[in-house]
Amino acid sequence: MMHARDLSVASYNIHKGIGADRRRDLARTAAVIAEIGADILALQEADMRFGSRAGLLDLDRLRHDLGLVPVAVKGQRDSHGWHGNLLLVRDTLVQEVHQLALPGLEPRGALMTDLVIKGQPLRVISAHLGLLPGSRAVQAQALLAKLNTLERRPTLLMGDLNEWRDTGSAAMGHFARHFTPASPRASYPARYPLLPLDRMMICDQGQLLDIATHDSPLARRASDHLPIKARLRLGAGK
Repeated sequence: MMHARDLSVASYNIHKGIGADRRRDLARTAAVIAEIGADILALQEADMRFGSRAGLLDLDRLRHDLGLVPVAVKGQRDSHGWHGNLLLVRDTLVQEVHQLALPGLEPRGALMTDLVIKGQPLRVISAHLGLLPGSRAVQAQALLAKLNTLERRPTLLMGDLNEWRDTGSAAMGHFARHFTPASPRASYPARYPLLPLDRMMICDQGQLLDIATHDSPLARRASDHLPIKARLRLGAGK
């Protein structure tokens, strides 16, 4: 049953707007974002990876058409996000944003955003972890080390964690000490999803309900990942 203060949350690796047809089509990406209809949406690969790392989406159009506002990051002249991570929110007061450069062989990053939405405080960690298991393990440790320096508040972690295992994975083992992972949903590759690379997890001050992939015909064409989505209910034991 949907409660008035429940939040629609989602995560989507947009693959720089390049779809299954190997064409970059940002209008198609925006159409999938509209289909999802989330209050809070974590995007990965929202910027070019090299050069000026220019942002790819039409943020003004997303704001006008969908009411989704990008969380601002500092020191990124041409980029929308931070290491490709972009957080979009609707009707939200953003209080503080921490930009983390994550350790590992590849340049990776994460955002920790403190916000208030529907009168409820929430911290959202949006991340894109590395391809190598060792990198993912140290990146999970770095995220948790930063989290432990901050004042406690309800915390949602989501993104492309590049992790398909729940057991035997160092990264998921670290996260499981602090979060309850949502049931995994296969999101990659988008055409024939087999692996749950995209994940959500919540602390003990909330629940993730109705976890699912957003599996539409358009989403199967627009990226190599399907979006994942859920209903977030804050408050322990509710």
